[in-house]
This record gives sequence, structure tokens and C-alpha cells, in this order.
Amino acid sequence: MTKTALIVIDIQNDYFADGAFALPAMEAAADNAAALIAKFRDAYAPVIHIQHIMVRPNPPFFIPGSVGEKIADRVMPKAGEHVVKKNYANAFRDTVLTSILQDLDISRLVIVGAMTNNCVAATTRAATDFGYQVTVAHDACAAANLTFLDTVVPSDMVHATFMAAIGMQGAGVVAASEVALD
Repeated sequence: MTKTALIVIDIQNDYFADGAFALPAMEAAADNAAALIAKFRDAYAPVIHIQHIMVRPNPPFFIPGSVGEKIADRVMPKAGEHVVKKNYANAFRDTVLTSILQDLDISRLVIVGAMTNNCVAATTRAATDFGYQVTVAHDACAAANLTFLDTVVPSDMVHATFMAAIGMQGAGVVAASEVALD
């Protein structure tokens, strides 16, 4: 039987309206992620939280020890759930995530969180490279507005582009309500 874990990436206070780097669709994404967390908890399936801590000089957000770097209340880890702290976009890089997944005998990952165009994409790519079966709940993720040269790319277009790319690389991309545990 395939064992599935939910990976909740960087749903932290700085990404919300009053945070240092607010993402346009973060409220809706966090609500959908919270619903998936509840579904996994009800099924006694593992929920693994990823928390980004910026360690570079003068970080723009996720400053160590700040309110902004804390995991948002609506997705707060419960006792017994793993919290993996990371310093890079890829949640596997220099963390204990691989060890946790091996210890739990996980072969399938459901990924939610932020930012679609950074940490969600990097972690999804790494997970597929490592041979995990990956599903991304597209409506439980949020992207940033981006600028390239003189072109402003709105977050919904960034999100759609990255979800298309994630799907091309072999991950499933579905709505949170369509996520199956097995």
C-alpha cells in the first residue's frame, strides 16, 4: 500500500495581508491547506510542516525570531507533527525531510503552500527527482506577482504557469477537494 504524507510549505505570517511579503491568494490557499490538514489528521496520515527561516544578511521577510516567520495559526502544527526548518527554496536541501519520509515509509507526497513560484516548485521538482509520487493541490498554493524587464506578471498568471510546468514534470495537479489519500 502507498503511504502518503502531506507537506505544508511555508504557510507563514509574512505571506498574509499584514506580513512583510503578502501574496495575493494566500488567504484562500491557506483555507484550502487547512482543510487538507484536517483531512489528513482525520485519516491519521502524516502532516509535515516546512518553515522557512531566512539566514542571509538583512532578509526581507521570514526574519529569525519575528512574528512573520512563525507558522500561521490556521495551519499550526499539532503535537507529534514534524516541523522541518529550512534555509533554501528546496525543502529537501540540508534538512531532515528525507530522513523523516524514509522513517515513515512514505512513497507519495501531497504538497501545498507558498510560494508556488519558489519553494513549492523547487520542492516538487526535488521530490519527483527522488522518485516520490507527487500531487500538488493547486488551490492550496499561492504565488507572488513578478516582474521581468518591464513586464509585470500577475500572481494568477505566475501560479498558472508554474502549475503547468509542475504538471509537465510528472506531478499531479488537482484541486484540494480532489486529493485522495491512497
